[in-house]
Parts: sequence; C-alpha cells; structure tokens
Amino acid sequence: MPNLSVPAPLAQEWEQLLTRAREGSLPLPELMDRGNFFQGQNLGDAAAHLYETWLSHEGQPPAARLVALYNWGTVLGNIQQHERAEQVYRQALAISPTFAQARLNLGHQLEHLGRVDDALGAWREVYDGAGPMEALGADQTGLRTHAFNNAARLLELQRRYEASEALMVRSLTLNPDQTDVMQHYVHIRQKQCKWPVYEAFGEVTHNKLLIATSLLATLSATDDPALQMGAAQRFVHEKVTKQKDALWRHPVSVAAREQGGKIKIGYLSGDLCMHAVGLLTAELYELHDREKFEIHAFDWSREDGTSLRKRILMSMDKVWRLNAMDDATAAKLIAQAGIDVLVDLQGLTSGARPNILAHRPAPVQVSYLGLPATSLLPGVDWILADRFTMPPEYLPYCSEKPIFLPHCYQVSDRKREIGADPTRAQYDLPADAFVFCSFNNNHKMNAEMFGAWMRILHGVPNSVLWLLADNEWAKANLRREAQAAGIDASRLIFAPRVAPPDYLARFQLPDLVLDTFPYNAGTTASDCLWMGTPILTRSGRSYISRMCGSLLTAVGLPDLITFSVEEYVQRAIQIGLNPGRAKSYKRYLRDEGRNSALFDMPGIVRDIEREFEQLALAHRS
Repeated sequence: MPNLSVPAPLAQEWEQLLTRAREGSLPLPELMDRGNFFQGQNLGDAAAHLYETWLSHEGQPPAARLVALYNWGTVLGNIQQHERAEQVYRQALAISPTFAQARLNLGHQLEHLGRVDDALGAWREVYDGAGPMEALGADQTGLRTHAFNNAARLLELQRRYEASEALMVRSLTLNPDQTDVMQHYVHIRQKQCKWPVYEAFGEVTHNKLLIATSLLATLSATDDPALQMGAAQRFVHEKVTKQKDALWRHPVSVAAREQGGKIKIGYLSGDLCMHAVGLLTAELYELHDREKFEIHAFDWSREDGTSLRKRILMSMDKVWRLNAMDDATAAKLIAQAGIDVLVDLQGLTSGARPNILAHRPAPVQVSYLGLPATSLLPGVDWILADRFTMPPEYLPYCSEKPIFLPHCYQVSDRKREIGADPTRAQYDLPADAFVFCSFNNNHKMNAEMFGAWMRILHGVPNSVLWLLADNEWAKANLRREAQAAGIDASRLIFAPRVAPPDYLARFQLPDLVLDTFPYNAGTTASDCLWMGTPILTRSGRSYISRMCGSLLTAVGLPDLITFSVEEYVQRAIQIGLNPGRAKSYKRYLRDEGRNSALFDMPGIVRDIEREFEQLALAHRS
C-alpha cells in the first residue's frame, strides 16, 4: 500500500472501503461515488489507490472493469501520474479497442509525456477510425469533434498550421457552431498570411467568423475601437466570472497595508520570461525605488532557463508562483500580501488569468503592456498610456481610465544584449539595394498593408523587402501575393528566427523598417530604434494602431508617422528614392536616439511610480 495520508475523520471509512474493495463487495456505483468524493477533498492519491484495490479483485465483470479502468486513468491524469495513466487507459482499450473516451484521454496523457505524434495518432483513431467507436452514452459527433479539436490545437502548438487548419475545417463541418474553433480558424489563417482570412465554408458563414474572432485577431484586422471593444466584451462575457466582493477590503488584507509602510506593487503575468513583455520590462523592476516600493511578482511563467528569466526573478523582492493555484486562491494570496497596486501584464492574451483580477485582490488594478487595448475586465480600472496612444476620441471605447505618462507609455531595457555586427551577405541581402524590412509577426500582416508594401517596391525599383520567415505557409503565400501584384518574388527575402542578441544586431542592416497596421510594432519598434534604424508607421484610431507613433514621438522622429495608407506609401517611396534621407535618420538615432525621452528609463519609471503612489495613498487614507 502506498504511503497515503487520509485525514482522521475519513480514516475509518477509508479502511472499510479498502477492505470491501479487496473482497469484491464494493459495488461499482459506490466506488465511483467515493472516488469522486476523495478527489473533491484533494485526495486524488487515495481515490487512485481505491480504484487500484478494487481492480485487483479478479471477479469483476469486463464491463465494470472497463468503467473502473477509465475512471482510474482519469484520476491518475488529474494527479499528474501520466505514465501510469497511459498504462491504465491501454488496459481499458485492451478490453474495448473502440472505447472512444479512453482513446481520447490516452491522447492527453501522451501529450503530457511529450509524445506528440503518438497523441495525434490516438485522436486520429477517434475521428478517422475504421469503424464506429464505443461512446458509452456520449454523442459520437461530439467525441469526433473533441478529437479533431485536440489534434488541431496540438498541431497549432507545433506550428504545423496547414494541418491544424484542415482539422478545424473538418470539425466545423461536423458542428458549425463551435465559437472557440472558429476563433482559432481565423487566427491560424492570419498566421499563414492566408487572405482573405474570413473564408466561409459550409454552414460557417462570414458573419459567424466575424462574431467569433478573438480580440487578438481583431487587433490585426481593424483599428475600429468599437469593434475591438466588442471582441473584448464577448471574451469577458464568456470567460470571466463576476465577483461581488473586493478581497482587498477584507480585514486580513487591510491589516497588511500599513499606513506608513512601503507601497507594494504586484506584477501579474505568465510572461516573465523570454517573451516580449519580459524583454521590455526587465529593467523596470530593477529601477523601482526600493526606499518607497516593494516589488512582488505573481507569476505563472514557464521556466525557460534563460538569463532573462533569472534576471527578472532576481529583480523582485518577492516571487509568488501561481502555477498550481486556482484563480480564487491566487487572488486571496495577493490580497493577503497587502498589494496596493496590481499591474496586469497579460490582459486577454494567451495564458491570461482574468478571473484573478475579477476578485479585486488589490485596491488599484492597472492594465499595462500585455494588451495595448481595452480589456473590459471587471476589476481593472486603469490603463497606462500616453496622450498619443489614447487621444480623446478613443476614450469612450475604453473601460479603463487612462494614466497618462508624460512622454511615452512604453518601458524598455537598455541592458539588452546585442550580438556581433552582421553583414548583408550573411543574410543574402544585396549590398547595393535599398532594404525595407518588417520583422513583425506574420499574423500582424494583412492584405491591405502587404499591398502597400508591394506598391512601395514598385516605386523603388532597386529595393527589396526583408521579412520574418515565421512559417513556410506564410512564406509561400506572401511570395504568391507578391507575384500577383507584379513584383518578382525574389525581392522578398526571408530572415530566419535567431537568438535575441543576433535579432537585435541585424536591425543595423536595413535602411528603413516598415510598420504593420492596424497592429503596430511595439517591442520590435523599440528594438529597431535602439539599434539606430528608423521605422515608418501608420497611426490609426486605436491604442494598438498608435503604439509605434508614440515611440517615434518620444524619440524625436514624428515625421515618420503617417495617418493614411496613401501617405504611408508615398513617404516610404520618397525615402527609398533618397537613401541619404534614411542615412540622416540613422545618424540622428545614433547621436540622439538613446538619449531621448523614449529611452530615459529612470525617468519613465519615476513617472510610473509617481502615478502609482498617488493612487495607492488615496486608498490607504
């Protein structure tokens, strides 16, 4: 018997259940009921041992053993014993090879064990098996769509986008009302630069796809703040649980806020690692005034082993790992820590935990960086911005109140590591051509802006466009679009992904970076300006479509901000036909850029602290 600790009030019942399980006198329904009970008491090991003991009795009929094996495997999976769970599900499948639920769950265990192709194979048996699957009362169509969706999700994570999209289409053909699947279908087409993105099929209409579009995908599709607000509203309605009481008002929380103590700032994120948010904010944490502020990280980031991750953790006064906590427990922890200002660095992006914020664990909750748009999250009252990113006409479409920083909303890292100086030949760039560049992620590109880039190449004959090779399908589709626009596809040159220091260093090679619209460059714009290369942007109506304009204003190059596609194209052509102008921008950035307001990190941090201090003290008094 494993070394199990069962609370004293349950010990007698536990022993009786084990005895009856060994003897074969415990009925299956009671086994299932008590197994569920023990799991509900966070006694998964006890539940697993109870199933194991019951199955050790040889007299159980095959049908009952099948159900018990399935439940045992589920319990083992829940307590992270994935290898044992795999073995148990295989025992169930030995009894009934067509048992769909067991094969679905087997796939999950294989995924947890890192056996991607085996997991995909298990799910394929469900959606493409030779004969009908045994569903034990479940809907056959539902099980097949479940298998399609799991396989599509895993393929997307593996960046096998075309295969993932194909399975989404098959899933939606079976059930065209799956909002989550439509959401991923739209975004995966954006990642492949597969235009038009909104490709209707069967009963999946253009309107259904529009309604299902995630906020992230909407940010790449339109600068209309009303549509962005609508996408955020749908997410919040579906995913966020409204809470009645603010945890920061509870006695234990109030007691933790000493009237004269340091102001406690908490950063809430799953991206404090090799991620755009981590790259931008590393120096922010280091520069906080420790005489006035105590800095906490409430963190569920991946442990990627990078020096950046270590640096961020070292810069915190206290790190709280939330990975194993549910949202309510995490919120209570934040409240009990007496956090004055909780800064959400995630918004509604991948991996977000908005229900933590919905509990209102801190009196001041601020959105920053992770989502440069309104989130409509209950409990988030403020958003860090500047007057360029949030002009007066944008404010009606934002649920948060703006905290206007005087120069620029964005922090960055002056200590970022830079690789060795590269050469154009190293990246197959022509030595004598004017090199336009865009290293933004492919999902930020769209047909309108790519068409503008092709017009720019047409207007500057001796020029090339250097792009990020994010995936093979995007590369093929962009080449096809170029040819359709009358541009030789060889004028598109694709850069591979490289380590961050080398990525920064190669920004020295292009003459002019071309921004995307409506999803502007953020981290990428900061990087190219830090490396002394100008970027041309188009600013629109939304926060995210004005990010790069904010950076250019702060660095002192407002003439690189345009406000229409025509102005953008003409400005790029003018610069491309006059390489000396691009060189003058580079000289300015080399001589003045790093001393500008954009990269005055101590000043920006003091600006942030001043605002946070005022808000925190208002709630302490």
